[in-house]
Amino acid sequence: MSSNAAAELASGSWSGLLAPRLTQFAAVARYEHITQAAAELGVPQPTLSRAIARLEADLGVSLLARHGRTVSLTPAGRAFARSCERALGEVERAADAVRSDADPAAGKVAFGFLHTMGPETVPALLREFRESHPRVRFALVQSYGEDMIERMRAGELDLCLTSPVPEAPDLVTRRLDEQRLHLVVPADHRLATRRRVRLGEAADEPFVTLEPGYGLRRLTDALCEQAGFRPRVAFEGEEPETLRGLVAAGLGVSLLPPPTVPRPGVRELAVSAPRAVREIGVAWMAGHPDTRPVADFKRFLLGRRGRITGPEPEPAPGPGPTPAE
Repeated sequence: MSSNAAAELASGSWSGLLAPRLTQFAAVARYEHITQAAAELGVPQPTLSRAIARLEADLGVSLLARHGRTVSLTPAGRAFARSCERALGEVERAADAVRSDADPAAGKVAFGFLHTMGPETVPALLREFRESHPRVRFALVQSYGEDMIERMRAGELDLCLTSPVPEAPDLVTRRLDEQRLHLVVPADHRLATRRRVRLGEAADEPFVTLEPGYGLRRLTDALCEQAGFRPRVAFEGEEPETLRGLVAAGLGVSLLPPPTVPRPGVRELAVSAPRAVREIGVAWMAGHPDTRPVADFKRFLLGRRGRITGPEPEPAPGPGPTPAE
């Protein structure tokens, strides 16, 4: 290793020493010819020859075998060339991404949303937004509210669609919509022929719920408390549709937002008391500068107040007579 290389390594790293020379060596490796590589790079052939010689001296290994005017890669040179191509390719991809993100019409929005909004709500929103902003790209994250807030604070998300609407001094939030919750019961349940029920009528039932920490779980506990009971939790999960499956299997009842498609084996009952709805809102970090695509998407969401979740079908009674509430 040369003394200059040793001095630079003492205060820095191999990447700082080698980065300017990777493109030069990669060109030589592709052609295995100094003159052709120099022509591609637009530098004099002697300059390129000296640069490759210095690179070999700094690494302390021969990368090329010289054969008059031509060269061939040594085993070490071939291995180093593969690594150079990968490194240069990654730099090109990173540069393309940065340029794309900086393009006001083609940047990226990192957008988080609840699992229950993934099948239909978010795809419909993105389809409508992309009609007027076709070049904007999205990085999508499905999670629960608290996790998305932490990801925003870590800089991983630009904004999120969540429930309940959080309150924190470092956040800006806007309420956009509300969504009714249904009492979901097995198809053969004693309440299955009803269209509407009071939540207190399910006080003695086992409940299947989301795990503690999820906003819908906190809302379920609060609504049951308003109805005068504490839910007897039989099963806890992470996915609402899994909970519907547990209900269909006769393992309990659940408070859930409307399904994206009807689920066999369950009945969806409207809750007349207490008022069972969840608020849907958008949140982002206060004081954080927006790129143009992020600002445009915020305006789009705010312009859809009251139309985020779309119309909800009235729960239909199951077969058989419908007793009065």
